[in-house]
Amino acid sequence: MKRPQGHDRSPGQTPPPAAGPPANAPEPERRATARPAVTEPIPIIQAPTPTPTPTPSAPASAPSRDREPARRQHSAPPEAAAAADTSPYDRLPSNREISKALRAARKERKKVERGEVRRFTKRSRRRRQAWLGAGGVVVALVLGVTLLAFSPVLALKHIEVTGASRLNPKDIQAKLGDQLGKPLPLLDQAGISHDLAAFPLIRSYTVESHPPDTIVVRVVERQPIGVVQKGAAFTLVDAAKVPIASSAARPEGFPLIAAGGASAEKDADSAFAAAASVLSALPAATLAQVDTISATTKDDVSFTLRGSGATVVWGSAEDSELKAADLAALLVGAAGANHYDVSSPHSVTTG
Repeated sequence: MKRPQGHDRSPGQTPPPAAGPPANAPEPERRATARPAVTEPIPIIQAPTPTPTPTPSAPASAPSRDREPARRQHSAPPEAAAAADTSPYDRLPSNREISKALRAARKERKKVERGEVRRFTKRSRRRRQAWLGAGGVVVALVLGVTLLAFSPVLALKHIEVTGASRLNPKDIQAKLGDQLGKPLPLLDQAGISHDLAAFPLIRSYTVESHPPDTIVVRVVERQPIGVVQKGAAFTLVDAAKVPIASSAARPEGFPLIAAGGASAEKDADSAFAAAASVLSALPAATLAQVDTISATTKDDVSFTLRGSGATVVWGSAEDSELKAADLAALLVGAAGANHYDVSSPHSVTTG
């Protein structure tokens, strides 16, 4: 090996400087006598040689690429080498571990499926819950009403009667006494109607329940409009010709009706129906002056007035309100007349 220049020189020795050309020497001479600059030698440090690891000898005929895997395997970590030496079949799970893993997988799958089912059936479940809630409320109401209906708490104990003037309220209460003790929802409405039908003066009625133990019977009595004479007896009747009271003497304050036929409910064209319609249309002041009203047909109604005996020709029951207004004006304007004709309400006459 060729050593560099100055390698064998000791470090303490320094070569003497070379004598250069004189300062006044010409330029070519200075160039010829110039020596090259000397550099310090570069020390060479040799790397430590690694101790070779003995490797199994390979056949001489094996190529170099066959020795590379062996070198890599030899340089692998001990754990990898131990894993490489272990058989794959030694790491297979046991049957218990497999069963446990399958159960866990099935459990997880069922959990996911339940979550998906709940997510997609959320609306139907809400609707079903609403229907179940409504059904529960209805069932609770039915049970509550049923229990109250048969409960003695709602048993009838008091009967009140209102609207009766001609009738005695105590008589109505006594007639309805068979309803006492029954629960209010179970009162016999047909029996009440049958009991009240025994009073001809009752035109209509209503029954109101006032829990817990009272009912109120509101009656509407029939209003008499006149007297019908049958032989020697006088019968007070209403507009439906229903008898209200009978007596041997003529009742005071009611006109005597001399008209045949049935009431308007049965025969609207009868003479009695026309006379009753006229009496119902008269104001109270005029009605109090009517003594006798008569009619043979529905178109020839007439009546007489008390005191003066004057006659009023009414005609048919049509335009009764207008005719009543005309008659009230005539009784004031022509008080001494003996005859009033209002059959034509737009052209009345007196005489």
